[in-house]
Amino acid sequence: EGDFEAVKQIAQNIKGPSVCGLARANQADIDRCWEAVKYAEKPRIHTFIATSKIHREDKLKKSPEEIIEITRNAVKRAKGYCDDVEFSPEDAARTSLDYMCDVVRAAIEAGATTINIPDTVGYAEPREFGDRIRYLFEHVPEAKDVVISVHCHNDLGNAVANSLAAVEAGATQVEGCINGIGERAGNASLEEIIMNLITRRDYFNVDVAVNTREIYKTSRLLANLTGLEIQRNKPVVGANVFAHEAGIHQHGVLQNRETYEIMKAEDVGWTGENLVIGKHSGKHAVTALLSEEGFQLSDDQIRQITEKVKDLADKQKIVERDDVIAIARDVTNQLSEEEQYVKIEEFAVFTGSNMTPTASVKLRVYGDQKIASGTGDGPVDAVSNAIWNVIDPSLKLVEYNLKAITGGTDALADVSIKLSDESDNIYIARTLDEDVIKASVKAIIKGVNKALNYKERTLQNS
Repeated sequence: EGDFEAVKQIAQNIKGPSVCGLARANQADIDRCWEAVKYAEKPRIHTFIATSKIHREDKLKKSPEEIIEITRNAVKRAKGYCDDVEFSPEDAARTSLDYMCDVVRAAIEAGATTINIPDTVGYAEPREFGDRIRYLFEHVPEAKDVVISVHCHNDLGNAVANSLAAVEAGATQVEGCINGIGERAGNASLEEIIMNLITRRDYFNVDVAVNTREIYKTSRLLANLTGLEIQRNKPVVGANVFAHEAGIHQHGVLQNRETYEIMKAEDVGWTGENLVIGKHSGKHAVTALLSEEGFQLSDDQIRQITEKVKDLADKQKIVERDDVIAIARDVTNQLSEEEQYVKIEEFAVFTGSNMTPTASVKLRVYGDQKIASGTGDGPVDAVSNAIWNVIDPSLKLVEYNLKAITGGTDALADVSIKLSDESDNIYIARTLDEDVIKASVKAIIKGVNKALNYKERTLQNS
């Protein structure tokens, strides 16, 4: 339901690009998909069915002929709604070449305008995958009249290389994700593919209609929203990409940046400036930095962030870029007053050598005051157990991560947690504080409130 609403809102509000929804090759899914994308200026339905032997026999229990018939019917059903229809033979990279061609031929005959060849489990090697695309063009003449697309997963680390091999073989659409996020080891990293095609235009001889100056900002925005940090050595968008430590490299760059840089930082929208902010810095400096990082902030959020930055500067003198980003993430992810069913009023933790860490908490739960205590293996564990003695016991803490934003003993503590409920729904919360235990308590309470909000909405919609 969440995916449906997301695609529907994109279709209603985004003008220009094609808006595509994904549907299994059955009538109900295709009909539902159309309900989401029908508002778009350029709607597309993407339908798929698995074609590899292992999927046909062990998952679908279908014969090769049945799969082809399902493919025809699904594409025709989608074609009845819109002209732009994409079809994928799932797990194509493990499908025999001739059978893959048979399925693709049937999809094109039924009206598919884009054929997407997925390496669903990241199994293929680059030369092998490129040869698969060439084989398709050679044995399905109709392929030259449609868009040939690829969708590569990164289980063996080949997603970008496989995508580029496919482009070299004639594919004109590549599916991927910014920062390479995705299921398991992720999808092909879109920014890496884009910058390969642009930087090596002499080799690939293709044009890419992308505003590359938005890459860094988009990458940071996604990282801030998902909480998935970008590796410092991540190609194109990592913090180290345009840094040079070795003396011989530094000398070369000072003489001519092209000696060791094949891309310009500004071409991907990366300034590389580690802006330092002090207690006298105003909201304009903070706003400029966060705008570059992809944040879209209200006046009230800017005010809150600026105040927190100045408070931090009073304590540690210098506030670095990462501090400001962490504070902004904390402010923008706050729950509204109405969404805070549980509030922490006060807590205390007692620990020391040769004693079991013990904590007591005073909470306000749906307006009622609750007091509880707990013990644990450490102060954070103790206060967590105290909270669980009050809160819904079906919620479990399944992941806890602590990171110091910048170095030093006065660094901000960035805590992220994952909670799960009895239905295995996952709730992610992330908070910031100068005190590790405070940050941990705030994160747990935030996660609990997210879970309670979800349950309230579910009850209202039932």
